Parts: sequence; C-alpha cells; structure tokens
Amino acid sequence: MERDGQLELYDRVAARLKDAHRTVRELQVPEDVRQALARKLLVITAATKRDLPGAARRLERLMADVDEGRLPSDVTGGRDGAS
Repeated sequence: MERDGQLELYDRVAARLKDAHRTVRELQVPEDVRQALARKLLVITAATKRDLPGAARRLERLMADVDEGRLPSDVTGGRDGAS
C-alpha cells in the first residue's frame, strides 16, 4: 500500500515540476533570474530520486516564493535551490 502512495506522490510532483518549469519560462524577469530559478528546479528534480517528500516540500516553497514575487536576488552563485 505504501508503494501506491509513493507513486501518487511521484505523479503529483512530476506534474507540479512540469507546471513550475512552464511558469518560470513565462516569467517576465531578467534572464539571469530565470536561469537561477531553472537551476533550482533542476536541483529539486534531482532530489526526487533520493527524497521525494523533501523534494515536494522544496518545490512548494519555491513556487510559493515565485507566486509571491520573492525571486532570487543573488544569481551569481547562491545556494543549491533549497529556497
């Protein structure tokens, strides 16, 4: 039964990642900000392989920040996408 829950979560995270990438692509922001957000999404995508629930939480936090206009200001390096 737990495996079914994991598959459902994977499906939800995969769909949310797809939406998140589209949202970031369509943002009217400087290219360096868009690239920083895309890198964060790639880090979260990679994290799904080892910590699916944690990646889901990180994705929700990142997209909440984007929705509220809290965008990366330090795009020269920064952290690993763990907003």
